[in-house]
Amino acid sequence: MREPLRVIISGGGTGGHIFPAISIANKLKEINPETEILFVGAKGKMEMEKVPAAGYKIVGLPITGLQRQLSVRNIINDLSVPFRVLSSIRGARKLIKEFKPQVAIGVGGYASAPLLMAATRMGIPSLIQEQNGFAGLTNKKLGDKVQSICVAYEGMERFFPKDKIVMTGNPIRSVFVPCTNEMREAGVKEYGLDPEKKHIFIVGGSLGSAKFNACMRDWISKGCSGAEGTDVLWQCGKYYKSSIDDFMRAELMKNPSLGETVKYSDFIGKMELAYAAADVVISRSGASSVSELCAAHKAVVFVPSPNVAEDHQTHNAMALVSKDAALMVKDAEAMERMIPAALGLLKDAEKIRTLEENAGRMALPDAASKIAEEVYKLA
Repeated sequence: MREPLRVIISGGGTGGHIFPAISIANKLKEINPETEILFVGAKGKMEMEKVPAAGYKIVGLPITGLQRQLSVRNIINDLSVPFRVLSSIRGARKLIKEFKPQVAIGVGGYASAPLLMAATRMGIPSLIQEQNGFAGLTNKKLGDKVQSICVAYEGMERFFPKDKIVMTGNPIRSVFVPCTNEMREAGVKEYGLDPEKKHIFIVGGSLGSAKFNACMRDWISKGCSGAEGTDVLWQCGKYYKSSIDDFMRAELMKNPSLGETVKYSDFIGKMELAYAAADVVISRSGASSVSELCAAHKAVVFVPSPNVAEDHQTHNAMALVSKDAALMVKDAEAMERMIPAALGLLKDAEKIRTLEENAGRMALPDAASKIAEEVYKLA
């Protein structure tokens, strides 16, 4: 067994930052259960709930990010940012002096900036993990200051010093593996699908997607054109569940057989089984989703979200599209093209097989282990 470490991990704001951080922590604890880990996040953000739920201590700093949309509230927020940054750096320095970490890890998002800025100034060996194909602002600013930069996509020397880059992939849960016939059967049973039909799984992230839901409502209201011999599993998101319930009740009154074609839920608990049941997946292209789908060897139609910094979801999707490992539909064209693209792909077994094989080749399933190895090198 390797020696226990003291590691401080910072970042958050979205699940795409938080869950990789937890995966790294879990791997370090797996290597040596005596390793001590402290998380640092932004007060009031989702990491303050998700990290304790995973069994780790977290301390919140008063950091906040710049808001791009113009409003009085956002202007007031942006004017406070420099003062919050200074306060957060002071708080981070205090935490580092108290916790005495051997290594600091940043997983991106503005929540990671104060901790990594303080750690690098105090001589703590530091590592950042960049999930996306287009580096985030915080990580780009930290790239010159840290010792190691773990990435998931090729070509990241556009953003970081080449000699610091380590290709590790994104940490994901171990349940995401190449889908088997046994997993497919379990997924079909879990979600009440017809084993004799082909299946499309539509997922817009853990909270759902308003655009995906609008596309589904439009398609359903027009009679589910092209869905012969097809089941659709639709994750609509908890925020949209009530309105989707009302919509589906009305549609089922007009077409009682609709329930045999469309199965919907606000949340999909066993994502690996939903992937396994699907012949084609429609998904946003957040970093974690892309990594999971590659690990599962799935044929995907990506519809990148336009509501993200630097349009990084498009860069993530294009990394696969350029290697014939996925299809992509622009969000602005989703109403007309999203579902037809998936239905068209269902009819092309050879194309599905090509996408699955190429996506599988891009999978980096041991990311957490590779990042943990980098942590030990720094320590």
